[in-house]
Amino acid sequence: MKTTPDGRPIPPAHADERTMLEAWLDFHRATLALKCSGLTDHRIRLAAVPPPPMTLLGLVQHMAEVERNWFQRVFAGRDVPPVFGESGADGFALVPERGLDEAMAVWRAEVARGRALIAGAALDDPGRLSGREAGHVGDRGVSLRWIWVHMIEEYARHNGHADLLRERIDGVTGA
Repeated sequence: MKTTPDGRPIPPAHADERTMLEAWLDFHRATLALKCSGLTDHRIRLAAVPPPPMTLLGLVQHMAEVERNWFQRVFAGRDVPPVFGESGADGFALVPERGLDEAMAVWRAEVARGRALIAGAALDDPGRLSGREAGHVGDRGVSLRWIWVHMIEEYARHNGHADLLRERIDGVTGA
């Protein structure tokens, strides 16, 4: 697999649908990790424009919650609590005891759990949404394909936030 100069995997230009979806999600996961690399615990907690709680650390925690929700709850039907219960259901709230290393380890574990749960699943295999989520989507069921596309969209949107946060922190832009 080819990589960008910063080490992120480049999605293939030609591949079957599953390989393409998986590659783009992996690219966006690697982008979030890249945006957080090399920062101190203090800097990873800086908000773009205080007082909103959006920080790079909060984004990592949030994406751990998103990974858990879509792959464990929706796709696998598991009844699991929030990853960072004390941070609220969205994961954005920070606690002094948890730094980037811990949050990244938890996020990576959620990514690995999600991969294991969908290994061998067909793109048309169903997941089941909560009533609240179904209200937004218009249906209680979604396919693994839908989940993958949604996850790519979720990471792409939040990687845009990560770009702005990182630029505010130390001026680093791009990728």
